Amino acid sequence: MLHRGAFLAGAIFVVLGLAGLAAAVAYGGFYDVAGDSPHTGPVYNFLQKVRMTSIAANARSVTVPADLAGSKRIADGGAEYGEMCAQCHLGPDVEKTEIASGLYPAAPTLARDRTLTPAEQFWVIKHGIKFTAMPAWGKTHSDDLLWNIVAFVQALPNLSEGQYKSLTAEREGAHDQLMQGMDTHNDESGDHHH
Repeated sequence: MLHRGAFLAGAIFVVLGLAGLAAAVAYGGFYDVAGDSPHTGPVYNFLQKVRMTSIAANARSVTVPADLAGSKRIADGGAEYGEMCAQCHLGPDVEKTEIASGLYPAAPTLARDRTLTPAEQFWVIKHGIKFTAMPAWGKTHSDDLLWNIVAFVQALPNLSEGQYKSLTAEREGAHDQLMQGMDTHNDESGDHHH
């Protein structure tokens, strides 16, 4: 009985010690949250694992439209990508912008990154990611428009620099025209009804 009591006392001591350490870090300002000061390796790896696991789990219920590879979707998505995404995610042979250079964690360069599935890309574009600069575009854009962006992102790694520039070139009022008349009050649980 004595060993069990000693074990319990030791466990309580460890838990209280960890809670005290967590409180000291949280309230003492000891952890550097500056964007120009990278996380330690273990913290970065943990956060990366949490992010990727969460994206995969949340995207399971997303159904990809059958016409995702359609040329109209890709063209419309290109106009939106140029307007909303290019500053951070760049394109083929595009030099880093000031915004992209200052982001931590760095935004993926989508012309080279093939990590996420279309369903995962849609979920990320719609809901954003905490503790990054990725906004939740689903608050202001319809699901159909977001799928256009996914269509473009899927095509992006295969585009030449000229094709990229042509598809993302500013078209007079293209963004406003695509946004006109769209229902910006998306159903929060509607990821699965496409």
